[in-house]
Amino acid sequence: MRNLIVVLMGGLSGENEISLLTGQSCCRALKKKGYKVKELDAKGHFIDELKKLKPKIVFNALHGKYGEDGFTQMILESLNIPYTHSGVFSSSLAMDKELSRIVFKKNKIKVPKYFVLEKDYEGNFSNKIKNKKIKFPIVIKPINEGSSLGVYICKNKIQFKKNYSKLKKNYERILVEEYIPGKEIQVAVMGSKALGAIELVPKRKFYDYTAKYSAKAKTKHIMPAAISKKKYQEVLFLAERAHKILGCKGITRSDFRFYKNKFYLLETNTQPGMTKLSLVPEIASYCGIKFEDLVAWMVKDASTKR
Repeated sequence: MRNLIVVLMGGLSGENEISLLTGQSCCRALKKKGYKVKELDAKGHFIDELKKLKPKIVFNALHGKYGEDGFTQMILESLNIPYTHSGVFSSSLAMDKELSRIVFKKNKIKVPKYFVLEKDYEGNFSNKIKNKKIKFPIVIKPINEGSSLGVYICKNKIQFKKNYSKLKKNYERILVEEYIPGKEIQVAVMGSKALGAIELVPKRKFYDYTAKYSAKAKTKHIMPAAISKKKYQEVLFLAERAHKILGCKGITRSDFRFYKNKFYLLETNTQPGMTKLSLVPEIASYCGIKFEDLVAWMVKDASTKR
């Protein structure tokens, strides 16, 4: 169907609820801008549906596994349908917390000390963290999830064993990293330019799934982030650099910790949330970019071979 935009949303990941909210928000925005839009849940025979619809562009509103890891991007490339956000390689690279950190470190971007455990690991954990010069508290999380799903802060070995047992039921590989205290700062990049940096002060232990998506969590947003002008420019530069070295396109959001005057990059998200509580729209709004205009820009930026 000529000039039709299909908003791909929902899907099979643990983040499907948030993806539906993102998709619905973006659909409303595109309709306001006069686009012909159809929502499509990326479950079951959605590929057959895409072939029938023959959209001009797919707006990828998926989050997490299959939508953010290069899988859906590969399908869209094979169908030769232009799509939003990052391409196959950069999506798969950014989604893998181990591979992306190898790239960040090579490019002189600081990341927390970390190592990866396979789910059947039975070695001496105390020796492992000692060799890596990591002390409790530690953070454990899946290698390839988003929205802070499966993230645990462990203050001691007992908490680690309990939470590691939970994770290994669902995940093959688990990232173990030092806990970096300090400020939580996130930067939105649009195209190749950083828009701004926002500081988050969660009432909860950290900026987890509830803090991100529930208004009841009362996470405090400080825009722009309360850091010096010099440091503010530095974090914008680091986010732009992360976006570039991963080969990202469209919109990304990079998540940092700021501690003892240094920034530590936790991850770069290639499919950041676009709900009313989401950070990219909030940062864009501060820069004078309306939500509808941001979404329309993403559609105009769409292509294949990303």
